[in-house]
Amino acid sequence: MPDTTARRRGWPVPLLTLVLPVVLPVVLLLTGAAPVPAPVFSPSPGPLVVETDRGVVRGRAHDGYRTFEGIPYAAPPTGALRWRPPRPAARWAGIRDAGAAGARCVQLPAIGPGGPSGAEDCLFLNLTAPAGGGGPRGLPVMVWFHGGGFVNGAGDLYRPERLVVRGAVVVVTVNYRLGVFGLFGHPELGGAPALALADQQAALRWVRANAARFGADPRDVTVFGESAGALSVCAHLASPASAGLFHKAIVQSGSCSTTIPARSLLPELGRYEPFVPEARTVADGARAARRLGCDGPAGGVLDCLRRLDARTLAVPELMQRFSLVPYGNGLLPVEPRRALESGRFHRVPVLQGTTRDEMRVFVAQTLTAYPVADAAAYRARLERSFGAGTARAVETAYPVSDHPTPAAAWAAALSDASFTCPALRDDGALARHVPTYGYRFADRDAPNFTGLPEPAGLPYGASHGFELPYLFTMAPLAGPQRELADRMTRYWTSFARTGRPEPGPGGVRWPRYRGPDSVLSLAPGARGIRTVDARAEHHCALWDAVWPGVTSVR
Repeated sequence: MPDTTARRRGWPVPLLTLVLPVVLPVVLLLTGAAPVPAPVFSPSPGPLVVETDRGVVRGRAHDGYRTFEGIPYAAPPTGALRWRPPRPAARWAGIRDAGAAGARCVQLPAIGPGGPSGAEDCLFLNLTAPAGGGGPRGLPVMVWFHGGGFVNGAGDLYRPERLVVRGAVVVVTVNYRLGVFGLFGHPELGGAPALALADQQAALRWVRANAARFGADPRDVTVFGESAGALSVCAHLASPASAGLFHKAIVQSGSCSTTIPARSLLPELGRYEPFVPEARTVADGARAARRLGCDGPAGGVLDCLRRLDARTLAVPELMQRFSLVPYGNGLLPVEPRRALESGRFHRVPVLQGTTRDEMRVFVAQTLTAYPVADAAAYRARLERSFGAGTARAVETAYPVSDHPTPAAAWAAALSDASFTCPALRDDGALARHVPTYGYRFADRDAPNFTGLPEPAGLPYGASHGFELPYLFTMAPLAGPQRELADRMTRYWTSFARTGRPEPGPGGVRWPRYRGPDSVLSLAPGARGIRTVDARAEHHCALWDAVWPGVTSVR
């Protein structure tokens, strides 16, 4: 349900911050992954005590892998350092225990009511490496940025041992500042410095300085992420400040062109665009400061705001308002999708894709308040979001008769308009300059790891984030699903190693993106992995013609 209190106070509520967090893996973090073989790249055990550039850490040994958790990669952004770029962590004496994750960044509950949790002192990362050594060159590094709409999540929620042991890579998962703590702007800040992205860049600099100490190759870094994490990867592709910090990129369900129509989930919600002009964020910050009572003389507003307790700031209206990434500044000069279109991005190989039923889990959470009960309600939704003329074309492409329910038809249209076709447009822009590989995750029996009930007539299927258990240890998988997980692990980690997603023995070759008929569809079973014409199957000719060019309903 929308935060009506926030609306009465005049706070606009961005769309996905109400619904993206429901797919976070914050519940049912289950074990039960299939046994994995020992790595074969080196018989010698890797060290558990490692000297980093800030001090010595002691990790933990597991069956086939080592973990080093809760390593600070930057100084605590507290007190006078709130809303400042990340600074180097202080050096420590002795051996720092790295056996448990550090504090998560301040956030609100992903599901249901409740107050904030976490801490501002949260800039920690977790490193997982194979039990064996890295060999003379060192292993590829994969740096994971978590999802959660830039308002929820943490690196330690993702257990990467399948990638590490089967793929012989080192995986680093990262905490970064969220909501008002990570994406605030104000005139006294000189703009909106996108501190969430700056934190991620600081973590990548830590990897560059320290990867070799853990048996990894700092010259072979792949950034990857899902949802807000994928949007982060997109931003790094376009950010001059990320130059040289990574060498390959994987974008999962969060392309630079992701855009969701107005009134598509709730009637009062506007169009969702994850990247916004810096001036908008700065103006929002000035208004927020006044409402918080910090509207004194110039030069003192930030001092006033920094004296406020974190709980005063970690309220839904502020966390949600400052969950959009500003561009038009030194960190992100150009809107990322425009950067891709004009070729102004880092020349690295890119693997990018979406899930087949992205929007089902979002639509499902709003059906009680905003039902799509019949064909008339479906048509009304189309007209509210796209206008009458476009609505007729969309209804022709997505007739209710082709779907189990009107709600399923609506979710299919939204999935293609908001995620699938925008990602394909970006694939085309990327492929003009760099090796690009497109995928569609299509297991409609993927485990529902969210803990959210599925409404009648709208099973979640291959919904947003439902590919995650095939890469991380999060939920039990059936036999054919475990085989798919093994294949996906092979594709992801070989891409990290060579810039090409190799299939392995008996696997299906993944073609380089030459057009939408070269997208690899990923599902279990015979012929589950195959190339498809994604543009045709998802009506992208229609969406490229009418969306997001529709401006009358913004």
